[in-house]
Amino acid sequence: MKSYKPTSPSRRNMTTNTYKNVLTVSEPYKPLTRGVKRSVGRNNQGRITTRHKGGGHKRLYRDVDFSYNKFEIPAKIQTIEYDPNRSSFISLVSYADGEKRYVLTPKTLRVGDSFIISDKATATPGNRLPLRLLPVGTFVYNVEVKPKGGAKIARSAGIFAQVVANADGYTNLKMPSSEIRKVSENCWACIGTVSNEEYKLVNFGKAGRSRWKGIRPTVRGTAMNPVDHPHGGGEGRQGRGLRRAKSMWGKPTGKGQKTRTPKKYSNVFIVSRRKVGKTRKGK
Repeated sequence: MKSYKPTSPSRRNMTTNTYKNVLTVSEPYKPLTRGVKRSVGRNNQGRITTRHKGGGHKRLYRDVDFSYNKFEIPAKIQTIEYDPNRSSFISLVSYADGEKRYVLTPKTLRVGDSFIISDKATATPGNRLPLRLLPVGTFVYNVEVKPKGGAKIARSAGIFAQVVANADGYTNLKMPSSEIRKVSENCWACIGTVSNEEYKLVNFGKAGRSRWKGIRPTVRGTAMNPVDHPHGGGEGRQGRGLRRAKSMWGKPTGKGQKTRTPKKYSNVFIVSRRKVGKTRKGK
């Protein structure tokens, strides 16, 4: 991490990643890039479904491969690059048949290292295997939810899931959230941890840097009027006046409350719920 001399109030606490020690090129591989219009929290009708998104710097999209459908063909890492569309680093890899693709960079691999997608591969970082072949305790990322469905789980910077058990056609995975979930043993996963583990330690330092990232301001409910939020109103600074915190729409939120949909389709795959609120501190 890089910190700065306090030449201004915003510089005082600002930190950034030292990319120059990790990244090997400054420009992306053009055939695997394209322009894309960001949704910025809107649905197909243009209505805001996720608040606090919008603006930000223009981004060039990199086509990252999450299908991993080139089996039994060794791949070699050519570059390690920055991607503005995700928190982890990406790598341009060259397969033995000449094809090039972008993939998420695992933590320990460097330029010149190789990996392979095969059920005969060894359980070493970067290789991709079916979950049924992995020993208990293995760290994995880019995990499929359904066989041949593409990587969906554990794709953010510094993240990994852990194999806890294999039984009855399922593999139990401990998620980054501490939830333990069953996934089909025929799903594939990459061995290791996603790169750029220091991402979560970055301090933007000022509101403007959040705006560059496309993050719009968040207004506290207690600062609103009663008509706008259940926490609003009152003379001067007031407590929320409610036993439990609520969202703008009256749903329970934060402070260790359960917010998962009671009848969600995937409830049958949850072995142990995630730890939330005060019980998770210090763990």
